[in-house]
Amino acid sequence: MIITRSPLRISLGGGGTDLPSYYKDHGGFVLAAAIDKHVYITVHEPFTNQIILKYSQMEVVKPGDEIKHPIVREALKLVGVDGRIEIASMSDIPAGTGLGSSGSFTTALLRALHELCSDSPRPEMLAEQACHLEMDLLKEPIGKQDQYISAFGGITAFTFHPDGQVEAARLKLAPETLSNLEDNLMLFFTGFTRSASGILRDQDERSRKNDQAMLDNLSFIKQLGYESKAALEADNLNEFAHLMNVHWEHKRRRSPDMTNQTIDDYYCLARKSGALGGKLIGAGGGGFLLLYTEDKTRLRRVMGEAGLREVRIRFDFDGTRVVARS
Repeated sequence: MIITRSPLRISLGGGGTDLPSYYKDHGGFVLAAAIDKHVYITVHEPFTNQIILKYSQMEVVKPGDEIKHPIVREALKLVGVDGRIEIASMSDIPAGTGLGSSGSFTTALLRALHELCSDSPRPEMLAEQACHLEMDLLKEPIGKQDQYISAFGGITAFTFHPDGQVEAARLKLAPETLSNLEDNLMLFFTGFTRSASGILRDQDERSRKNDQAMLDNLSFIKQLGYESKAALEADNLNEFAHLMNVHWEHKRRRSPDMTNQTIDDYYCLARKSGALGGKLIGAGGGGFLLLYTEDKTRLRRVMGEAGLREVRIRFDFDGTRVVARS
């Protein structure tokens, strides 16, 4: 039995510029942090000659038969695993909440299959293979951020070059800055789940058509990503919080489906209750509000009274890894 885990993530700046429709012409930059909420994959060799998959559904097929789950199907082909196998997945946070669960699932699955084949891919190879699977083979209108931050972990800046190469660099944060950042970030579930595909597909199509408003928006967001990195490395957390707020104000203009009145009301309430900055995590439309505050007690009480559930987080510096093998 092999058990792997891959962290979920929060975006800290530059989100949306990791899609090929943007970075192939303009270059992209994303600042992301892996958190201590994970997707787990268990791989086991069953007694019977079957492929058994356990996720939100269950599949039992014979080797060579068509597997319904697209990521599992393509991952088995990509790594060259055939014959009997049992794969089960679990997650600390459900899909559709904006924390990059699909990328985490894919990297955790590929890492488990490679381990089954006695192979230990480096983070960059694992991330690129996951991107190839989701973006090239399955044609999903997504970017590369989720797969890379899951594979690498930590608080990492990713530069997406027009030729497809990705440069990863851990942020150089003072220990006190890291501790304060971790303590002052708060994550609240809005109660809305959604698929990111619709919003991302609209962004992708408009970028491909050189929609100037979309390109200008993404370029501004990219610049905010650079400024957010500089603020964190300069130990200027108040400036980082301010940039989060500017980021959200521009991000919400990207699509009419980016937010709704309830989410806007939650954000306004947070700002009135001690949040110095914040934004909706992920493509938009639901999921989690990430807020920065120096008055956690007040913000926790007010958001709790409004009915929002807090998920307490720490950073994950391990990335995708094998946690057990027997």
